[in-house]
Amino acid sequence: MLERRIERYITEKELFGKQDKLVVALSGGADSVALLRALLSLGYDCMAAHCNFHLRADESDRDEAFVRKLCDILSVPLEVVHFQTSDYAKEKGLSIEMAARELRYEWFENIRQKHGASYIAVAHHKDDNVETFLLNLSRGTGINGLKGIMPKNGWIVRPLLEVGRDDILEYLKNIGQDYVTDSTNLEDIYTRNKIRLDIIPLFKQINPSFCDSVCETAIRLSDVAAIYRQAIHSAMERVMVSSDALSIEKLLREVSPQAILFEWLSPLGFNSTQIKDIMRSLKSISGKIFYSNNWTLLRDRDRLLLKNKTVDNEEYKLNVRSFSLESGFEVPKINYIAYIDADKLCGELKLRKWKSGDRFVPFGMKGFKKIRDYLRDRKLSLFEKENVMVVTSGEEIVWVVNERTDNRFRIDSNTKTVVELKVSSSK
Repeated sequence: MLERRIERYITEKELFGKQDKLVVALSGGADSVALLRALLSLGYDCMAAHCNFHLRADESDRDEAFVRKLCDILSVPLEVVHFQTSDYAKEKGLSIEMAARELRYEWFENIRQKHGASYIAVAHHKDDNVETFLLNLSRGTGINGLKGIMPKNGWIVRPLLEVGRDDILEYLKNIGQDYVTDSTNLEDIYTRNKIRLDIIPLFKQINPSFCDSVCETAIRLSDVAAIYRQAIHSAMERVMVSSDALSIEKLLREVSPQAILFEWLSPLGFNSTQIKDIMRSLKSISGKIFYSNNWTLLRDRDRLLLKNKTVDNEEYKLNVRSFSLESGFEVPKINYIAYIDADKLCGELKLRKWKSGDRFVPFGMKGFKKIRDYLRDRKLSLFEKENVMVVTSGEEIVWVVNERTDNRFRIDSNTKTVVELKVSSSK
């Protein structure tokens, strides 16, 4: 009966076909052993992959020995890897659980590619789905966090999501298959174990079908999430001015501006509290700045502007070319190239960021103007102002890059040699 349910689920969710080779993540516990036995019984081409995380002393070696013996009996090819998980967790600043997750999934993918397998089958089941739902709910999440574990995510497939832990144990009993038990699964020490051992049993006292009810809710929310994603995508197209700029006016016309901000900014590391603060800033004066690990968000006059912090490390170089002025030459009306009179230069040409106190004579004018005032009049954002560079000759500014040349160095009827200036990224 369990095998038929698994086969029906595989077909219904289009997880994989009989022609696909599978890498089965085999820990030796009841769930993964049941997965391997069921897939083999259904005629799928399987190999196994086992991780020894060295977290439970002799138990870890016991699990590995069990897996080796089982695969030998079943004539299933096996790959085994040893991880020093605690050391890796300290090095990366991760919890043990997250460290083990990173290590195993990266290795599983390497094994999949090495053996030319189509998918990696893992043994998450209905009870795991319920735990994930409750865990995400307890931490606070958007709708995507409440849709449960996905049956298929890239190369990862989960054929057991429709069967519960009790079904799995009954199946193993019926086929006479033993398994190993991780003692930490019986200890109330990890968050997920607290949910499994304490919280879910309490809910089952209220509703014996609690797990089924949660899974049905997760399925419905998964459908809702699909509609939600489509609506968010349409809204983003309406409010985005560019890939890194959002119109505040258009955002505030949307049904749920904060939901749009959450979907835009949370993947970039901005948390819920920050997003609420950003939302409140939309009704205040401009200039407020918010930070995540890799991004800076500016509440500008009429836009929200994003900047990747790594861009600040970008280096630029000045490209200089000189040529004799020919009759009929006209200075092109473009901002990203400057043409100046070589004979009017008063020192070596250098490129630098503008600074407070800088001034120049904008082309077409006679008097000096502070660059700060010029940029303000241009209504540039703070980010844009920060990136403005100037080219100097001696102590004088000859060009506000990509903006305007200095009138004192303009080409006129007496010019004999022209200097062409361009600025480009050095990467």
